[in-house]
Amino acid sequence: MCVHLTVNSSLLNSVQSFQGAVYGIHSLGRFLPIVEWGGIFLPLLFHALFGVWIAKNAKLNTSQYKYTSNRRYSWQRWTGVIALVYLFVHVLHLHGWFHFAPYLAVIEPMNFAQFKPYNAASTMMSAMNDFGGFVWPAFYLVGMLCCVYHLANGIWTAGITWGLWLTPAAQRRASIVSAAFGIGLAFVGTAAWYAATSAGPEDIARAKMIEDRMYQVGLDAGYVPVSEEKRTQPDEISEQFEAEEAAEEQAIHEQLENAGAEVLADQE
Repeated sequence: MCVHLTVNSSLLNSVQSFQGAVYGIHSLGRFLPIVEWGGIFLPLLFHALFGVWIAKNAKLNTSQYKYTSNRRYSWQRWTGVIALVYLFVHVLHLHGWFHFAPYLAVIEPMNFAQFKPYNAASTMMSAMNDFGGFVWPAFYLVGMLCCVYHLANGIWTAGITWGLWLTPAAQRRASIVSAAFGIGLAFVGTAAWYAATSAGPEDIARAKMIEDRMYQVGLDAGYVPVSEEKRTQPDEISEQFEAEEAAEEQAIHEQLENAGAEVLADQE
């Protein structure tokens, strides 16, 4: 989550910064799904299922004992449930969970799987403007802040469970560190949220132009592979690039044939 929010907050600096970071992530190529499922989705699902079991069996007694630690215990459970719903919808909204054509053909018309990595900024900002431009921003802000609290407070709780800070003094110091971490991450997350939700139609169009230029340069330089599924459709740049490559291959083939014919003519 820290890496994800930091990368997204780079959009506040510029479209170029954000798109460059996304290119770096997708440079993993065929290994990217392994990283996504092995390092993100499956651990997240395990944590979610385990967390639901804990929340279901939790005994909340804040009405009888109004201590700060009791409230934090309750907030940890509630923010966990909210974070679970948020993350499931967030991944469906932008990523789509899976990437195969029949599945995408069903969910994309429903305004899910909206994020296109090679048009990162413009598609993310455009997705935030669905439903009048206020439903998704509110949903993302609440969900992101719940995730930040759940992580920061979870670090403090985990330290007690693992025996890292057991004395009152150690727990006070851990509370300060966890609170500072949570505030810092909330600041980064809010910056990422603002960058994605504050854009208007002109900003989205400008971002699309920058992304297209970066894509064209990347194709010409050879460090960005052709990928129509990762681009906003219709993808005229990919089509033009593939047509030019096909024409170059045909020209090389004809030159080789002509050279071979000249060699045979000389031998005769």
